[in-house]
Amino acid sequence: MNKDKTYIFADAPVPKAVVTLAVPTVISMIVNIIYNMADTFFIGQTGDGNKVAAVSMAMPVFLLLMALGNVFGIGGSAFIARSLGVNDREKVKKISSFCFYASIAVGIIMAVVFIVGRPVILKIIGSTSLTDEFAAEYFTYVALGAPFVLLSVTFSNIVRGEGAANEAMFGMLLGTIVNIILDPIMILTMNMGVAGAAIATVIGNMASAVYYIIYLCGKKTILSFKPSDFKIGDGILAGVFAIGVPAGLNNVLLSTANIVLNNFLKEYGENAVAAMGIALKINLAAVLLMIGVGTGIQPLVGYNYGAKNYKRMYAVMKFAMMCTCIIGLVVSAICIIFARPAVAMFIDDENIIEKGIPMLRALMISPVFLGVMFIFTFSLQGMGKAIPSLILTLSRQGIAFFPALLILSPLFKLDGIIFAQPVADIFSTIVSVIIFIVISKNIKKTSEKELLSTQG
Repeated sequence: MNKDKTYIFADAPVPKAVVTLAVPTVISMIVNIIYNMADTFFIGQTGDGNKVAAVSMAMPVFLLLMALGNVFGIGGSAFIARSLGVNDREKVKKISSFCFYASIAVGIIMAVVFIVGRPVILKIIGSTSLTDEFAAEYFTYVALGAPFVLLSVTFSNIVRGEGAANEAMFGMLLGTIVNIILDPIMILTMNMGVAGAAIATVIGNMASAVYYIIYLCGKKTILSFKPSDFKIGDGILAGVFAIGVPAGLNNVLLSTANIVLNNFLKEYGENAVAAMGIALKINLAAVLLMIGVGTGIQPLVGYNYGAKNYKRMYAVMKFAMMCTCIIGLVVSAICIIFARPAVAMFIDDENIIEKGIPMLRALMISPVFLGVMFIFTFSLQGMGKAIPSLILTLSRQGIAFFPALLILSPLFKLDGIIFAQPVADIFSTIVSVIIFIVISKNIKKTSEKELLSTQG
């Protein structure tokens, strides 16, 4: 670990530390969205709706791979930051090596499962006779690239865990650029269609994975992928999974919530589904900004928690929360005031625009609350608080959202469906505040006991 990275964690002014780690993470979030949209966009240029549908159907599979990558990536990153806080560099090597080989192994297993179970999986994701051929083609290539997807997602987080936020961002950016360059060449110029889109995606992930491997070979990192450092015991597996599983579960719940929401909206016609889809895409930009700041400070919080520098830890959280609240207010105000042009950017259908405007305005109630919730959630992950982290993960898209949808929908019809997510977000924020107050009191008690024992 070089001095510059240590300085960011331990000694840099709090605003500088937060900005240094959070900004590249926010950019990575935006890059990730572009990455996932590229295939659909260029396939859309073929004018074949069945091909577009096939690529869209394969998205849950991609989200599952990303969720598995987050298990090792976010879980490993939080564990590494805490270990650096207590200056346990040997454990850092063991954690990173474990995450490296575990992500590849799980990627290979998923590739085999996807290919062997392809007919069944295609039915589950909703493929029809019109899309079967294209979906199977896209699905096969993505499945073969599963180890690279998991490795790139994992180490975009792991690298950030030691404070190398710029390097983590560059790896993601490289993969996106490669994918965007190859998509039009393979899909349109070489006329490879769906296969070209899938191959471009896989090569993009390969580029990211190779970059991170090269980074691991350098002298500026404490991270390791040496087989001799690989270890499952000594709390390595448990430490990674304790935070990683809730983090990965969040992706799964998000996908599930969208599916359920669409099923509720179907009753009000395809225009309602399309309008909510547009509103959610716009809202996603605001949500990603909040997540980016939260993810960015996670290793900073973890390091200072491990070092028992609670004063600096709380200062980091306070500054980050101030940033998310300001960003949330500004973005919400812009989207509420300019809701019509925001929705109209995506579609020219007046019926859909009229439905999308109140949906977007309802969703934009949430960003300020989400800013608070995500800061608490990612901070708890950084501190290694597995159970509270799991509760908050389950809360927003599970414990709170589904009951809100079931209760509000019969009472207020379409308005009930529209406001289910904001209600769930506000409820989850309140839960996060309560949980963190309790944990802060426990930290204070523990700190006081340690001080007394030292004095004694």
